[in-house]
Amino acid sequence: MPEPVTDRSVLAADLERARADFHTLLGLAGEDDWGKASAGTRWSNEQLLFHMLFGYMVVRRLLVLLRVLGRLPDGVGRGFAVVLNAATAPFDVINYYGSCWAARVYNRHRMGAKLDRVIGSLQRSLAHERYTEFQRGMHYPTRWDPYFADYMTLADIYAYPGRHYDHHRRQLTLTGTR
Repeated sequence: MPEPVTDRSVLAADLERARADFHTLLGLAGEDDWGKASAGTRWSNEQLLFHMLFGYMVVRRLLVLLRVLGRLPDGVGRGFAVVLNAATAPFDVINYYGSCWAARVYNRHRMGAKLDRVIGSLQRSLAHERYTEFQRGMHYPTRWDPYFADYMTLADIYAYPGRHYDHHRRQLTLTGTR
């Protein structure tokens, strides 16, 4: 059976879609929207927008992990995922408070430019990936994020942040988006 072919233009278009939408959201938000509670999270809209940006920042690190652990025996990656799953409780605390704190640094005035840099980096990386690498993968901690699967390929990692972004976008309570 032939290997599935990854259409890198689809992945690149999804990165660009989120980048453009993020800037639209930043432009739509009124002054009263930033501190308003989001729907279904403990974050404010500004903190949630940072968390959405953070999903793209994390992918850069996941790519490094995949390039290393994806070449090791399957048991190593599986064991790594088990350890990370066991650390879900502290991860959740760090994930929550980290986004609260980071939104003070990468606030509404800086997060658009940061996302541009991160997406630009991911676009360049994606453009230079060898097609043979798109099916390489590793195990991930499924308890950390609903969009992490037990085993994810390089193509899955590039697709992940758009799914994470869309999930959280629905939780924003910006006046101009409802």
